[in-house]
Amino acid sequence: MRESTSVPERDPVVLAAVVVGVGVVCALHVGKLPVAIPVLQASLGLSLLQAGFLLSLVQLAGMTLGLVVGLMADHLGPRRVMLAGLGLLAMGSALGGLSTGVHGLLATRVLEGLGFLLAVLPAPGLLRQRVHNPKTLARALGWWGAYMPLGTATALLCGAPLLELIGWRPVWLLLALLTFLAAIGLATQVSYDPTHARGTGSVVATKALKPWARVQLTLVAPGPWLVALAFFLYSGQWLAVVGFLPTIYSEAGYSGVVVGVLTALAAGINMVGNIGAGRCLARGMRPGVLLSIAYLAMAMGAVVAFGAQGHPVWQYLAVLLFSGVGGLIPGTLFSLAVVLAPGEATVSTTVGWMQQFSALGQFLGPPLVAWVATQAGGWHWTWVVTASCSLLGVALAARLQRAWTHRVHAVVRAA
Repeated sequence: MRESTSVPERDPVVLAAVVVGVGVVCALHVGKLPVAIPVLQASLGLSLLQAGFLLSLVQLAGMTLGLVVGLMADHLGPRRVMLAGLGLLAMGSALGGLSTGVHGLLATRVLEGLGFLLAVLPAPGLLRQRVHNPKTLARALGWWGAYMPLGTATALLCGAPLLELIGWRPVWLLLALLTFLAAIGLATQVSYDPTHARGTGSVVATKALKPWARVQLTLVAPGPWLVALAFFLYSGQWLAVVGFLPTIYSEAGYSGVVVGVLTALAAGINMVGNIGAGRCLARGMRPGVLLSIAYLAMAMGAVVAFGAQGHPVWQYLAVLLFSGVGGLIPGTLFSLAVVLAPGEATVSTTVGWMQQFSALGQFLGPPLVAWVATQAGGWHWTWVVTASCSLLGVALAARLQRAWTHRVHAVVRAA
């Protein structure tokens, strides 16, 4: 029998809500910076280049350490790694709020990026480990896919007035406190990792698989590569479109407040697709169909958003279609990742590999779109980049559907 712990296992719905809440708190640290850049430039003399580094340092951790962190979560247990990440994230934000210069702020942003990765990457593996009902798990992973747009949109909406009211240092310290409270919530509401309970079969299975064996098992299987490439094609174009939205509307003469609200809505509506993906999968919809619909919607949305010059209302509605329906992709891919992982002991490693490709897409997508816009003398041809990514995504969706069907049939035969 499983050894009891001092932290009782909670209802799966409560557990999922706690995990998603942790993700939203982590996403606030990503969203706090864009609205704070003008304030940091005024108070610390932050240059535009340094601002760019501050924005990209979070992605640097994911782009280089995703597989390693996933390996740690599979080996040590997702709850333990998430708690360590929340501690680093809170520490980084607190030290950032106390920093007196740009270099100190850059150093603390590196710490925040590592903490963010440790805190969010193991979450899908934790959910799969603790939520055993397939329909509940699908919904939970759909909600998990929404953590980033929800947290980012909240930061974009609330950040500017809060910064004006109390200043950037108290905001950094306030988010450190909020992250510490999130860690307490995770520690008290989620029981210890079952791999640390003596005498269980899961311990034997987990310990028998060495770290290098996990990496080999993950990287020789087709499933992790398929979900990683699909996320790469999604994340790069999504950040390019939503990230340049303020620039496009500022050039059109809209005020800063209006641009902030429009951008927050465009980012926040992405969660509708994430949550919808979980519900659709729970009701038996095929993941390949969801992915195809989303990629095609992103292709059409980008064509109108970048091509319909002089029609800002239609352009913005196209961006909402692009982001909202496109949100089906991360919600579906998180569910596929836990199914297509080579085994129970490689779920977080698979998600880590997917995270690396997601970060790589976010790192490469915006510069590529900006380069095309520069060469064309405007935004009217940049849809070619995003539409190409979407068409490749549709092809990958068909491959993922076949892989998913094969895995489901294999599980049924084994049962």
